[in-house]
Amino acid sequence: MAGSSLALLLTGCQSKNISGLGYDKGVSSVNDTTLPLWQGAWIAAGVVGVLTALAIFYPVIFNRRKSDALPRQFSHNNKVELSLTAIAFIIVLVLFGYTARAESKITHVDSAAAAPHNIEVKGIQWSWQFTYDDAGTGPNTTVTGTPAQPPTLVLPLGEKVRFTLEANDVVHGFWIPAFMIQIQTLPHVQNHLEFAAQKLGTFPGRCNILCGRNHSEMLFKVKVVTPSEYQAYLSTLKAA
Repeated sequence: MAGSSLALLLTGCQSKNISGLGYDKGVSSVNDTTLPLWQGAWIAAGVVGVLTALAIFYPVIFNRRKSDALPRQFSHNNKVELSLTAIAFIIVLVLFGYTARAESKITHVDSAAAAPHNIEVKGIQWSWQFTYDDAGTGPNTTVTGTPAQPPTLVLPLGEKVRFTLEANDVVHGFWIPAFMIQIQTLPHVQNHLEFAAQKLGTFPGRCNILCGRNHSEMLFKVKVVTPSEYQAYLSTLKAA
């Protein structure tokens, strides 16, 4: 049982043909790291679920009462209990190892000076503020949204962006579901994140931490454009 679960988990984490299970492939650099972990966790859960169902229904179907004789009674089986504990420990250990490796890769951030692009994200009740701070491109430019007019976060295709995230008031959650990205914005504490968007288009973003009365209206959009269009957008902001 343990061997099957482990083998399928490892196969799922390396397979490029398996379904994204609710997420698209290649949307961001984070997807490339997180998606195999997501797939592998579901494969492991499926294996455990199937084996558990078999263990439950096999005796129900094949060991039905055949006579009025009282079956042999016992209170425990040390070998079975130890085996099940060892199997669960191995599954958790494998999942923990893959999770730790993925988390370390996702949270790696270059210095602000080395990053191609720098964007400051501030969560405010109840919207978002994006400040574009690209080195050598003149003064910073800021876009501030409202619940009635959610802001748009514009990102260049295929180029890494370093984010500095902070909250203005309470804890918010910066979440881009399609990118498999979520990180908290905290008051007076800066969090950092770095990734590259890898697919053109517009994607929804939202706050996923209950932050007050208008939490449900704390929305934004992520628009991924070509690098030239991104530079033109920055120039437009500065001219305005």
